[in-house]
Amino acid sequence: MKQYDITGMSCAACSARVEKAVNKIEGVTSCSVNLLTNSMGVEGDVPEDVIIQAVEAAGYGASPKAKKRGQISAYEAATSESNPDFKKHKNNGYKKSQPGQVTQQNPLTDKETPLLRKRLIWSLAILIILMYFSMGHMMWGWPVPSFFEGNPMANGLLQLVLSALIMVINQKFFISGFKGLLHKAPNMDTLVAMGATAAFGYSTYALLAMTKGYVNGDMDIVHKFMHEFYFESAGMILTLITLGKMLEARSKGKTTDALKSLMALAPQTATLLRDGEEVVVGIDEVQIGDIFVVRPGENIPVDGIVLEGTSAVNEAALTGESIPVDKEPGCKVSAATMNQSGFIKCQASRVGEDTTLSQIIQMVSDAAATKAPIAKMADKVSGVFVPVVIGIAVVTFVVWMLTRGELGFAIARAISVLVISCPCALGLATPVAIMVGSGMGAKHGILFKNAVSLEETGRSTIVALDKTGTITSGKPVVTDLYPMPGLSKEELMAYAYALECKSEHPLAHAIVEKAKEMGIAQIDVTEFTVLPGNGLEGYISNNQGEKEPIYGGNRKYFQKRWEEILAYAIPEGADKTEPSPWQKDWGRMEAEANHLADQGKTPLFFGKGTTALGVIAVADEMKEDSKAAIAQLKAMGIHVVMLTGDNEITANAIGAEAGVDEVIAGVLPEGKEEVIRRLKESGKVIMVGDGINDAPALTRADIGIAIGAGTDVAIDAAEVVLMKSQLTDVVGAIRLSKATLRNIKQNLFWAFFYNVIGIPLAAGIWIPIFGWELNPMFGALAMSLSSFCVVTNALRLNLFPIYGKKSKIEETINKSEERKEENIIMEKIMNIEGMMCPHCSGRVQKVLEELPQVTKVVASHETKNAIVTYEGELSNEVLTQVVTEAGYQVVSIEG
Repeated sequence: MKQYDITGMSCAACSARVEKAVNKIEGVTSCSVNLLTNSMGVEGDVPEDVIIQAVEAAGYGASPKAKKRGQISAYEAATSESNPDFKKHKNNGYKKSQPGQVTQQNPLTDKETPLLRKRLIWSLAILIILMYFSMGHMMWGWPVPSFFEGNPMANGLLQLVLSALIMVINQKFFISGFKGLLHKAPNMDTLVAMGATAAFGYSTYALLAMTKGYVNGDMDIVHKFMHEFYFESAGMILTLITLGKMLEARSKGKTTDALKSLMALAPQTATLLRDGEEVVVGIDEVQIGDIFVVRPGENIPVDGIVLEGTSAVNEAALTGESIPVDKEPGCKVSAATMNQSGFIKCQASRVGEDTTLSQIIQMVSDAAATKAPIAKMADKVSGVFVPVVIGIAVVTFVVWMLTRGELGFAIARAISVLVISCPCALGLATPVAIMVGSGMGAKHGILFKNAVSLEETGRSTIVALDKTGTITSGKPVVTDLYPMPGLSKEELMAYAYALECKSEHPLAHAIVEKAKEMGIAQIDVTEFTVLPGNGLEGYISNNQGEKEPIYGGNRKYFQKRWEEILAYAIPEGADKTEPSPWQKDWGRMEAEANHLADQGKTPLFFGKGTTALGVIAVADEMKEDSKAAIAQLKAMGIHVVMLTGDNEITANAIGAEAGVDEVIAGVLPEGKEEVIRRLKESGKVIMVGDGINDAPALTRADIGIAIGAGTDVAIDAAEVVLMKSQLTDVVGAIRLSKATLRNIKQNLFWAFFYNVIGIPLAAGIWIPIFGWELNPMFGALAMSLSSFCVVTNALRLNLFPIYGKKSKIEETINKSEERKEENIIMEKIMNIEGMMCPHCSGRVQKVLEELPQVTKVVASHETKNAIVTYEGELSNEVLTQVVTEAGYQVVSIEG
């Protein structure tokens, strides 16, 4: 999308006129004009000069926004100082920076408010004098210089001069208004200019009529017309409209505060390392591959990769997260984030408009430059609003002349219609809310790429979540340690660490990290062997200095290895009717592994010589905020679906823990897009993902939301980007979208309601019934405040709590987790006779799990025991009773 700055627009009718003119150009596929930022976005392969000519032909000015370094447009060439016509372009918002290049000044700088303030001050100063003579003296007899006493002609002449001065000061209304009328594109300024001109013109006519009466000695005519002056109305109308414009400009400036604060973060210099020396250069001179250094307290100039040093970087400017992020060699850093502690050396990876900060600014700008679907109705009305109002004013004048026959009264009613009508409120209703909403999102690390995504996100009824990297962290961690009886967790972890520290497998990394966290010392392993897809083997030295095999891996590998050990360890002729110690160990490990697998975890078996060491479970851990986020989505009435390529058992276990409504497992990358297609038949769908394999699904969904820490492909395919990679930001995005849409509806209602009520009142419809008559000055005041009210209402979004108050569901989840942490988890091993088959062990497991203190039961008919995990107090008598009632005999209870 190419963006342009537009000058000369004063209301929604102007923006509609510009859009219509550009859309007529062959090759333009879409055009969106934003009255709030005075900008235009155009899609299509059309030369810039053609676009500019079309806008100028419509009666307005246009200039392209600044582009990437090195790109010079035809317009930029035309505005080069070497061009003799450059001077006429100097005021279009561009300044010369380097030979052959034109750089745009900050488009968000508020240049309008100071000018309007100056016009308002001068207008008010003259208006006070005008009102003193016109109303203070004429109506209330306030004292005036003797020259004006009893001299209505001099009084009228003074009022003419003073009102003319106010008109000259506010000549912009007349230039813009009548220019629009000549181009057959009347706007709000046209209404103001016509109203003020009519009041001034009729008053001038009344003054001339007075002079004729005075010359003819007809004092009745003089006294009649001396009360028909509307000079003060002309001056008051212009002053009040200027006041409204200034308030509107100030409020509009506040809607871009978020974007201006982002722009202010952009560093201006960088410290590069060149030939071993530090050199400070302008930010535009930094190239990809340059080495730069950042000291504590300094902002990082461009995106890069840390080469040396460690630090804590505050990334709040980009993500809204105030907690600093630790950085070490290999970590990414972003422009405008602050280095808070150590000295780091980095290599530039993205510069200029390619940095994360620049892309965020571009996203927010694009969101403001595009139009939400809800704005279409207002655009259609705006396109015909001003001509219709002029028509109503003409009809009002004619009707009152025919019914009442008083020229002054009829003109006053027509003027009231012109000055109370406000197309600005219609034009600002949507863009101000979009700008504030997208700015609020950016402030919290939620980036909406366009206005459509900001509106449609809140309309969604289904949220599909990718599992890995979205619900879960995408990084395997150790979740459970199950050492065999007589062995501690530290001993189990020490042996596992000895093997896994030599492996590069992701599951091995999880065990290594856990061992380091527990402070486990490393045991030396020799003759280390990797059995791909199965496990690891090696040898360690025992207390006697002899080599002893150590091994670990998946169930299939370990079972085969264990059977070999059993065949060697059980002597010939031994009684095989009773389970051997080795068989009991395998039964315990297998039962625990089955239980862990049911929870969606991956069990890893470990052994040393003829000794079973135990089981370690590894899983892709759920993110801290996933449960709370999903609970909040469900509380909002949204159907939550989890998509994963995992097997059904693992997927269902994770889905149950996360609390989703539906689990779709075994989905291949190309299958995710098909699932989204099917879900769209039931409602609007949001797809949340982070990987390359999620890109088709993100594109297919009504709204694609990419986790910020994900791949560039996923981010490019999505309409919304979550910089903090938190699932709670999905809730925040939906809530913010709903709030913005609600604000837009409030603004549109006010804009329509104001005009529907105000225009009939100004026309005098209620005079015959209730006697309600609107003075043109009050009409101008109402018009001035209408746009101000719309913008102020949009600014309320800055106070909206994106994440809301902590929900009852989240509080329940937190309390449950707190109770789990407070209770001490205990374990008992019950040796049971009578279990002959899986059905028996299942029966024992069921009756034990019904006890309120019991959290987990692993029963096995092979080992003839049940391992009971519980919280709080649980007596052996209770355990014995429930098992006996189930028809089995408890031999003993250990623990």
